[in-house]
Amino acid sequence: MNIFLIGPMGAGKSTIGRLLSQELKLDFVDSDKVIEERAGADIPWIFDVEGEEGFRNREANIIDILSAEDNQVLATGGGAVLRSDNRSNLQGRGTVVYLQASVAQQLERTSRDKNRPLLQTPDPSVVLHALMEQRHPLYIQVADVVVDTERRNPKAVVNDIIAELRAQQIVK
Repeated sequence: MNIFLIGPMGAGKSTIGRLLSQELKLDFVDSDKVIEERAGADIPWIFDVEGEEGFRNREANIIDILSAEDNQVLATGGGAVLRSDNRSNLQGRGTVVYLQASVAQQLERTSRDKNRPLLQTPDPSVVLHALMEQRHPLYIQVADVVVDTERRNPKAVVNDIIAELRAQQIVK
């Protein structure tokens, strides 16, 4: 069994993923952390040196490898859905959960995080609105389950995810 978490930056994929993996007794993996470990560098450095395209190539390779594993909760990066091969791998290899968050919530959760290269701009709100417009249809297209994280306790979100997975008979 695999659960793949998708959604915008600041939606809580890593936090919720850790809790969900504990509840379901699955391994937890964060694709961005694996990319950093294998590159020996952080994501802002990869963006600086290789550009977004270089990062997306690394991300596609890692998602292909990780999504082929079993018994895990995988938190993906916010832009993972941009590549059709990532969308296919996620849809074909597990259950995809879209964690929704408003742009206001994303801004609040990411405002002091310097590890988000796309937000290192004078007005991150403009960037987040543009990203949401581009990515939301892809998140919806890929998702088996959609859960709102807006102003919610991570444990409550995890409980909602598990309830939906049970309703769809994905978990007992």
